[in-house]
Amino acid sequence: MYPSPIPSNAAPSIEAIGSDVSTIKVGDLVVMPFASSDGTCVFCREHLPTSCESVHFFGNEAVGGAQAEAVRIPNADGTLFPLNVGPDDALMPSLLTLSDVMGTGHHAAVVSRVSPGVTAAVVGDGAVGLCGVLAAKRLGAERIILLGRHEDRIALAREFGATDIVRERGEEGVAKVLELTSGHGAHSVLECVGTDQAMDTSVKIARPGGAIGRVGVPHYEANPSAAPAFFKNVTVGGGPAPVRAYIEELLPDVMEGRIEPGKVFDVVTDLQGVPQGYRDMNDRKSIKVMVKP
Repeated sequence: MYPSPIPSNAAPSIEAIGSDVSTIKVGDLVVMPFASSDGTCVFCREHLPTSCESVHFFGNEAVGGAQAEAVRIPNADGTLFPLNVGPDDALMPSLLTLSDVMGTGHHAAVVSRVSPGVTAAVVGDGAVGLCGVLAAKRLGAERIILLGRHEDRIALAREFGATDIVRERGEEGVAKVLELTSGHGAHSVLECVGTDQAMDTSVKIARPGGAIGRVGVPHYEANPSAAPAFFKNVTVGGGPAPVRAYIEELLPDVMEGRIEPGKVFDVVTDLQGVPQGYRDMNDRKSIKVMVKP
């Protein structure tokens, strides 16, 4: 859970550039993914920038985090995506989600092979799970089952396209999903939590021959339910979402108002409010906190 920074209305997003930067200029307003990438290596060319040969995840190792007044961006030309909008644009919250949660929810939908007519199940009602609902709807899922328990998130999930809600957890939740799907399970399962229970549930509710898109950072060493997944011929994939590769695809739908993922932001704070923002998200008092320096 991370509060997401948004550029201040008082200053342009890009304040200075290095001598090797050629496509980004001072004053540009940009989407900054959660990982840097050079845009030229073999993995970037294969649309997997989170595996870039020079990748850095912001807030780790030698690269600073973005919950700050300013941050240095490695490989700016490959990392940043310039926007043709002003800093006070009403679409800014939704544009901000392209840096992480909307791209991550979309990745779960893509990896789990969501396509027109399928039944999709989304495990988790956080910002990523809710964006997963939106992504599944956008890709044509006929039925979208959200596994979640928080009423404010459930209401937004329904607005985003969820057709069914399963509040139960564990075996009770599995039984409910199977009941809703005539015992077959879901074609596509979007695992957006990262716990062993969430992964175990995902395997059990997946239809034989189905697929699981795993984007919750694993909180476990061994993959739960490996044997059941094997015998059901369930494909399990996913990882850190290559959100930079998805921006160009998702941006027109945001700009034209066909999707509004920015609705996941239900609290706005400043840098001093970041610690409380983390607490509120951890305590499920807010879905996603937006930081405006």
